[in-house]
Amino acid sequence: QVTLVESGGGLVQAGDSLRLSCVASRRTFTNRVMGWFRQAPGKEREFVAAISWSDGSTSTTDSVKGRFTISGDNAKNTVYLQMNSLKPEDTAVYYCAATQTGQGYKYWGQGTQVTVSS
Repeated sequence: QVTLVESGGGLVQAGDSLRLSCVASRRTFTNRVMGWFRQAPGKEREFVAAISWSDGSTSTTDSVKGRFTISGDNAKNTVYLQMNSLKPEDTAVYYCAATQTGQGYKYWGQGTQVTVSS
């Protein structure tokens, strides 16, 4: 079992920055990818970014490219999401998730609220 705890959300103004953190209680070779997702009110949860622990490769959804950066700290079992130039449409609950080999994203955090005012 893996427990994920997010932090770093808050209320900011458009153009501001935030850094989200996600700490995993444990990680094994089967938890190869960690990612960030978000869900805005009335919308479905969507993929934001992911990082592979094996080679450090990352992927980011087009709507946040150039503004959001995902990174990881192996020693701390922590993944970060640096969010710059925030827009009101970035307002959502942001969730951290970890994969389990063969099962996709199996573990999810409780979410952290990000609210961007115009």
